[in-house]
Amino acid sequence: MSESDLEQAILGLVQQPGYRPVKPRVLAQRLGLAKAQAAEVKRAVKRLVARGQLTYGSSHLVELPRARSQAGRVVGVFRRAEAGHGFVRPQRGAADDTPPRDIYIPAEKTGDAATGDTVAVRLSRSRGDLGPRGEIVEVLQRETHRFVGSYVETGGNAAVRIDGSVFVAPVFVGDPSAFGLRPGDKVVVEMVRFPTAWRAGEGVVVEVLGPRGRPGVDTLTILREFDLPESFPEDALDEARRQAEAFDETIPPGRLDLTGLTTITIDPADARDFDDAVSLEREEDGRWRLGVHIADVAHFVRPNSALDREARHRGTSVYLPDRVLPMLPEAISNALASLQPNKVRYTKTVFIEFDADGLPIHAEVHRSAIRSRKRLTYEQVDAFLEDPDAWRRKLGATVCDLLGRMRDLARILRRRRIARGALEMSIPEVKVDLDRQGRVTGAHVVAQTESYQIIEEFMLAANETVAGLLCDRGFDFLRRIHRPPAPRKLKALAEFVAELPLPGRPGARRLDSRFALQRILAEAAGRPEERAVHLAVLRSMQRAVYGPEEEGHYALASPCYCHFTSPIRRYPDLTIHRLVDALLAGRKPQADRAALVALGEHCSQREQRAESAERELTKLKLLWYLNDRIGEEMDAVITGVEPFGLFAQGIHLPAEGLIHVDSLADDFYHYDRTTHSLAGHRSGNTFRLGDVIRVAVAHVDLDRRELDFRVVGRRARRR
Repeated sequence: MSESDLEQAILGLVQQPGYRPVKPRVLAQRLGLAKAQAAEVKRAVKRLVARGQLTYGSSHLVELPRARSQAGRVVGVFRRAEAGHGFVRPQRGAADDTPPRDIYIPAEKTGDAATGDTVAVRLSRSRGDLGPRGEIVEVLQRETHRFVGSYVETGGNAAVRIDGSVFVAPVFVGDPSAFGLRPGDKVVVEMVRFPTAWRAGEGVVVEVLGPRGRPGVDTLTILREFDLPESFPEDALDEARRQAEAFDETIPPGRLDLTGLTTITIDPADARDFDDAVSLEREEDGRWRLGVHIADVAHFVRPNSALDREARHRGTSVYLPDRVLPMLPEAISNALASLQPNKVRYTKTVFIEFDADGLPIHAEVHRSAIRSRKRLTYEQVDAFLEDPDAWRRKLGATVCDLLGRMRDLARILRRRRIARGALEMSIPEVKVDLDRQGRVTGAHVVAQTESYQIIEEFMLAANETVAGLLCDRGFDFLRRIHRPPAPRKLKALAEFVAELPLPGRPGARRLDSRFALQRILAEAAGRPEERAVHLAVLRSMQRAVYGPEEEGHYALASPCYCHFTSPIRRYPDLTIHRLVDALLAGRKPQADRAALVALGEHCSQREQRAESAERELTKLKLLWYLNDRIGEEMDAVITGVEPFGLFAQGIHLPAEGLIHVDSLADDFYHYDRTTHSLAGHRSGNTFRLGDVIRVAVAHVDLDRRELDFRVVGRRARRR
């Protein structure tokens, strides 16, 4: 665990409601660390005390500083807007008088805070249209001191223009002649003095990534920007090698032999690890017996081992367009634990018995061993479902019959899930197409076809079943939590959809239940406004997180849910597998709830980091592709309308860009909030959500990662 991760874990423990001051060695125990790491915790606490984030009470017990509870002073995380001002989101565990919403910080009151920094804010007595206002009085913890940017020379001085919109002006870097830099080279900068509204920033170049545009430099840029680990420590690799040498395909006592059962895996065509397999039998009385077989990663990754420490530190695998950064070394993730066809592999099996109508009536879990019969891709299964007879000879009668049963049960389960209020929100995934040299050749949208939905239904059922088994035994565990949306966000969503030309009841809507949201999503299905509605609903939702709190999963309409089915790539799933081992052994492990809270926050943060890195690299690769295609035209659909312009996404090449209102030179346009449109004075000159237009690539800013389109024609409004 890095110094930053350890500090965040400690703060997560101390900030929890009900925390009672303890000594650093007790904090180490609650974090699940080895005794040898207690000294690291003690040093981390000293650093936090020095920064004012913690303090020592009587008998050297660790507690929050009293300053956090002083009226008018709030601790939170800062986010800077492109215009220079920013917002601070108050931290959990702050004082009772903490504002319930973000605090607006004017540009001249931001000090030298950067996006992601933990800051102390003094609240202002005045309150504007943007809510509570304040002034940053102290930066308590930097999100990072290292940034990625492009080397430039301005006025005879060496500087680096930091990527994105974190800093407006370039940062001066002294004399970097030792690196032999050329303008445009991508570099990593260690910030020495952060910029303010009146003072330029200063830094030093610590690494040269390479000339901008060279294959692979864009990926290195994102790796450094998000501090993603590229290699495993040697002790973790050694342990993985020892596990590989010791493993054979014998099935030990106490493990259920399911190698004679017909099981298959269904994954994307480019998948490298296979952590779930499925079996399904139909009884004569109509009952179903679903088997979900998950790679038994816990057998190879023992608690507090070198493999476990590194997996916990990473939290999740990261899937970038041109590489995978696995949570576990490939000897484990792609070999020992991967459910490869025709190989004996250790698994945790959940058998779920459903009645003919898909109602679960019995469940059991086992340590097991399987031998997957076939490795199938989503594309192959979709082709089979389209024309089963054509695939019968290729796959064999046994596998084909299994696929037919899987389709039938999945449809039943899906109908039941929707009937209980589960929400189907989907934003198409953009996948970049690369050649052998890693250069972008295009991009496409990954559709969630029926084959994907079949596996999704079975994994959801397994996750919910395991969560229920642990809950029934009174175990504390990392749940997958999705809290209900805030009322004010639902109100804003209702105002948004009320003015859209959807077929349902016009005017104001009450979105006070999942079923009301279901109706909105159903009304938008297949219409031009569909993407905008899905985005609006997603934005109204809170982010799903990990934690021990019994708060349920709102979008799935599940009162008790966890992640169990992907232990190769998610650390929370691995913790659930260990609890299943305890359940099967008939023992209830001692749980430290504060440590679980800290672990949940750590895993949630790691998941968010992985998603952000993947999204940013996809965007960057698309921008590089379009940078050489200025003027190229494409059809696009309007996905957003704002006073300053239109957002549009290409239909065949799914890149999203801005059409600034100033570029609409054929008329004078004004923003109509009620219809979510830009309306011109001339008749018919209106741009609305869902309109299909012809656009051309007007400008690409690789450093700021921005794409501008211009309108070159119109298409008929999509129906």
